[in-house]
Amino acid sequence: MNPHDKHKQFHRFIVAKLGQITGQTILFGFFALGGVLQAQPPAGPELLDGRAGRELLLKNFRPKNQLRLTEHRRRKAAFPVVDVHTHFFFKLRSSEQALDDYVAVMDRNNIALCASLDGNLNGRLSEHMGFLWNRYRDRFVIFANIDWRGDGREDDPASWACHRAGFAQRTAQQLAVAVEKGVSGLKVFKRFGLEYRNPDGSLMAVDDPRFDPIWQACGKLGIPVIIHTADPAAFFEPIDEFNERWEELSRHPDWSFHGDDYPSRKHLLAARNRIVAKHPKTQFIGAHVANNPEDLATVGKWLDLYPNLWIETASRISELGRQPYTARKFLIRYSDRILFGTDGPWPEPRLHINWRFFETADESFAYSEKVPPPQGMWQIHGVHLPDHVLRKLYFENASRLIPGVKERVMKFRAARESKVKP
Repeated sequence: MNPHDKHKQFHRFIVAKLGQITGQTILFGFFALGGVLQAQPPAGPELLDGRAGRELLLKNFRPKNQLRLTEHRRRKAAFPVVDVHTHFFFKLRSSEQALDDYVAVMDRNNIALCASLDGNLNGRLSEHMGFLWNRYRDRFVIFANIDWRGDGREDDPASWACHRAGFAQRTAQQLAVAVEKGVSGLKVFKRFGLEYRNPDGSLMAVDDPRFDPIWQACGKLGIPVIIHTADPAAFFEPIDEFNERWEELSRHPDWSFHGDDYPSRKHLLAARNRIVAKHPKTQFIGAHVANNPEDLATVGKWLDLYPNLWIETASRISELGRQPYTARKFLIRYSDRILFGTDGPWPEPRLHINWRFFETADESFAYSEKVPPPQGMWQIHGVHLPDHVLRKLYFENASRLIPGVKERVMKFRAARESKVKP
């Protein structure tokens, strides 16, 4: 069953339950009146707002924190920042005004540059280069994406380009051309492993050897591969009363990967790690703390085992911040291998929360500007990283790893320093 079918099934279940409740109410009225069915005015739904002794729907839960704590809010990062995980095509949709507005946000927040991960080799790459680089080349690097489908039909995997002989070699050639044009890396999305299918209907394996030439090419070209494999642990568990992300999954049931239709999360992460091990000359960035921030001890073992593995923090301060002691030790110990990311562009308040999380020891604050919080009903605590760790996280590691970053950071810092000179 694909995610779309699961979503429809969820809604059919809700409608059926509502119908069942309505039917039971009618039957009760029928028998209560001695078998004479009379028209009754429909009863309005009970207001489940938690007031006056009423029950409360979880989606209406809006607790106000009663703690009175010292706050150290941040309006900009302490050092120049390289955001290695952003999506300027998917989120801005080629809006020049939105781009101008966000560059202004970058200026206010001390963000030197962003890596946009939306350069699909299907032809969108050139368009995206023009959109970002016509006026802001010094503020963006771009990662390419594999064009798995090519000219095939979306609903017919057998027609997809990735199943034709020589696909990996052709993609390697396309990447070589893209690097000549200035591309800085390759981004692989989570659909690889969770959605893309073979001609027989089975899911394509993350470590399918047919695609080894692509990973090899990235190593030879000197560009990193940022790979998103699997998703949060809760997304692979049943949507029930024990799921800590129930509220989120009740709004997005199609985000669930629980059941026999999908590989296990453990299987997916192991397949990704086999790629990393098999291609030691290629640098891999595990997106979203290698998509295992719930188990930092295991992520640490991966970093110890695979010297070509890096991680980045996009959209995972919600997980790191609820384990601040463990997270701080982890971020310091592996400070040479961790990059900063947001999964943005986000509203500016989300950036301020990131600076507060990494730079202060503040307690019990929201990890998002959204209400309800989008990734779990909890708050986070700051990890107060030392300055030398912040510099590595914010820009030094990215400058070492990603082509095109170091020179852009140097230009940004020089421009900032020239403005503050008397």
